[in-house]
Amino acid sequence: MYKTALVTGADGFIGSHLVEGLVAEGYKVRAFAYYNSFNSWGWLDTLPQEILKEIEVFTGDIRDPNGVRTALQNIDEVFHLAALIAIPFSYHSPDSYVDTNIKGTLNVLQAARDLATKRVLVTSTSEVYGTAQYVPIDEQHPFQGQSPYSATKIGADRLAESFYRSFAMPITIVRPFNTYGPRQSARAVIPTIITQLLAGKQEIQLGALTPTRDFNFVKDTARGFIEIAKSERTIGEEINIATQEEISIGQLANEIVQQLNPQAKIICEQERLRPEKSEVNRLLGSNAKIKQLTNWAPQYTLAQGIAETISWTRENLDKFKTDIYNI
Repeated sequence: MYKTALVTGADGFIGSHLVEGLVAEGYKVRAFAYYNSFNSWGWLDTLPQEILKEIEVFTGDIRDPNGVRTALQNIDEVFHLAALIAIPFSYHSPDSYVDTNIKGTLNVLQAARDLATKRVLVTSTSEVYGTAQYVPIDEQHPFQGQSPYSATKIGADRLAESFYRSFAMPITIVRPFNTYGPRQSARAVIPTIITQLLAGKQEIQLGALTPTRDFNFVKDTARGFIEIAKSERTIGEEINIATQEEISIGQLANEIVQQLNPQAKIICEQERLRPEKSEVNRLLGSNAKIKQLTNWAPQYTLAQGIAETISWTRENLDKFKTDIYNI
């Protein structure tokens, strides 16, 4: 008997990869995509036809409780990924982050409770930890809202926890560290570097170069969700998906520059710097818990993931605006 799964944010970067992974696992997938007048299904539009014919696309708005409830009808497991995620955009549009990230999550939780959904996976982010107070960052690390984005994700996580504790709902909070790979938008650092280089720029404009990050290749992240859903031991838990390795943005940029154009120079641009107290200076995640509770382990090295991302971006460069700062 196959399982049915709803993926919110299925039209996005990680969501579209998760849809592919769930179909490969034999799930019957309903993909929740953001309704728009272009009738675009986001990255779902680029999936192979053999995948698309296996999924049901539901267009709606995560902020609308009625549409969310309809989407959750006859669903065994919900993977809730829909969110606004760009940190710079959250500085000038925080209301939209509250509506999407907090109220949207509440809509999923309320509907899942009423419909007795068997598993609910709520997507968090390593940004909820803020700058590391100790490393590797485990799930006991304190939370710190260093941007309106991270504050809304902390709020969504705590709502999910409250529904687990108050109503005994089968909820897991899944916390990926920085994910990268094919289909990521240019507001993120790796595609920013790659697209500028592929566009022939000799000066690569970035924000702060000293912060460190723990980068997951997107296929590893998607598989992390699936492995967490397979285990009953993960219910009621908050679980990092991390490689437990870190690299500075400057070192990362140099690695990509060496692969594409060793003559290019890396420039720290003032416009791209985050406010000093908002910049997260160090993220290095512990993956001890996910390894203890599931069969997950990262399959891609950073070099392998970067190479695959460069190859995909080269074939899809026309989808990026390389001449502006994407926030």
